[in-house]
Amino acid sequence: MKAHTYETQSTITPEKALEFLKEGNQRFVNNLKANRDLLEQVNATREGQWPFAVVLSCIDSRTSAELIFDQGLGDVFSIRIAGNFVNQDILGSMEFGCNVAGSKLIVVLGHTKCGALKGGLDAAQIEGMGMDNLNHLINHFSPIIDEVIEENEERSSKNSALLERLNQQNVKNAIEDIRKQSSTLKNLEAEGKIKIVGANYDVETGAVTWL
Repeated sequence: MKAHTYETQSTITPEKALEFLKEGNQRFVNNLKANRDLLEQVNATREGQWPFAVVLSCIDSRTSAELIFDQGLGDVFSIRIAGNFVNQDILGSMEFGCNVAGSKLIVVLGHTKCGALKGGLDAAQIEGMGMDNLNHLINHFSPIIDEVIEENEERSSKNSALLERLNQQNVKNAIEDIRKQSSTLKNLEAEGKIKIVGANYDVETGAVTWL
């Protein structure tokens, strides 16, 4: 399988880009890899890159987009931050990926048993550890926790049902934030030039489900 060129990228629709990732995850789950010469892809992408998708995922070491979607060099823009949420810099990266570099798909990829979301649920304990920047990050999830927690429900990372509801709502909120905070991406989606979708990676099975 060769690296994408400008010509091949320009023929990919948002729907086809999504299908590429679905097929790639099926190969990953079944322990089948596409036949790639990575050194050839290094040579093929020396002068430029034409990825077909932008994937926002967590920094979790188990959630490498290139691996779980079985993609090669030059195929996807991979943006990673603990808790896979968006901010202005990430939105700028997405705008570059889609409006400048021609990607056709944005995927917000959450995952089960997310440590950042666990940190949000256990914020009171973590705040006592004195890590100012980590405290800032996990407090990002507090409004989402308030959305999904039920009355008298235990707010704890040990509450697996709450953690998974938070995971899925966090993905949905990130997609809403992309549309609200980037008129560029919202317009590209409205024009049918890109799709913005959510997904969830299961760290136990390797399978991605699409939200």
